[in-house]
Amino acid sequence: MALEIVKIFPVHIREALANDTWKAGLEEIRVRVGSPLEFIYGGESRYLPGREGAYALPSACGYENGYRMTPEDLREMLNYISDYSLYAYSEEVKEGYLTIEGGHRIGMAGQVVKKDGKVTGLSHITFLNVRIAHEKRGCADDILPHIRRSDGIYNTLMLSPPGIGKTTFLRDLIRQLSAGDAGAPGMKVGVVDERSEIAACHLGIPQNDLGPRTDVLDGCKKTEGIRMLLRSMSPQILAVDELGGKEDFAAVKQALCCGCRVLGTVHAGCVQELLDKPYLQACVTQKLFGRYILIERNSRGERSTTIYDERMERIC
Repeated sequence: MALEIVKIFPVHIREALANDTWKAGLEEIRVRVGSPLEFIYGGESRYLPGREGAYALPSACGYENGYRMTPEDLREMLNYISDYSLYAYSEEVKEGYLTIEGGHRIGMAGQVVKKDGKVTGLSHITFLNVRIAHEKRGCADDILPHIRRSDGIYNTLMLSPPGIGKTTFLRDLIRQLSAGDAGAPGMKVGVVDERSEIAACHLGIPQNDLGPRTDVLDGCKKTEGIRMLLRSMSPQILAVDELGGKEDFAAVKQALCCGCRVLGTVHAGCVQELLDKPYLQACVTQKLFGRYILIERNSRGERSTTIYDERMERIC
């Protein structure tokens, strides 16, 4: 992670970031013109203290003592992020993010450009969110036995609030199911990665390990991507992140009718929140999914999982 992240910062800040100690546990770096450079570790924020030419490591120095990013700083960062060709990434910028080497995702905000009422891009980009890519190999070890069955896997839906780690669990499940082990052969997995968060493709190449039998459609809407993979790649498992509206679940039903298993995630903080969404309630009533996995995080940042069957009865 060190080189990919450090090299996107202005030259005058890089020296302070040369020491690796600040990287452990880092989740996000928030860059805002006129505001201190913020490093987020779980629920804690740290700032880069000092002025230009006299920085220290990110610390709990307090918001008021942090180095405030200038418009020139952010312009320099955008040049490094895009290799001096932001225009070449116009499609990604229009969506509000792009992925860099190492799988780290850069979220962007600023002045929206519209044409005929539709967003066509961003100008005066003055806010960045550097989301650090984390591959936690083995994090899904305890989940895997509960979703496996003799003919493959149960259709599985993972739920949690944003930022808790369901994509991390999804990624590890994809990797393990694709690779297989002594007890189960590897399976062909098709991934629809609409927001480039699962595979974190950079120039079309996944930066995350998704296993040897995985094919990825990057930057494609889920509804279109599911149909494309079914037609062209004959997946045994379809993996999708952040299923949302009725259209997404209609495409999921189509995949199930084709004999494909589905591994997906959805935003929900609890089982009741899942049931409160009509289109998701229909999935439960029709028993489309054989396993539901609730992922939670306590005040200490520790994650736990609760697994339910197709009747929403707790298994473990």
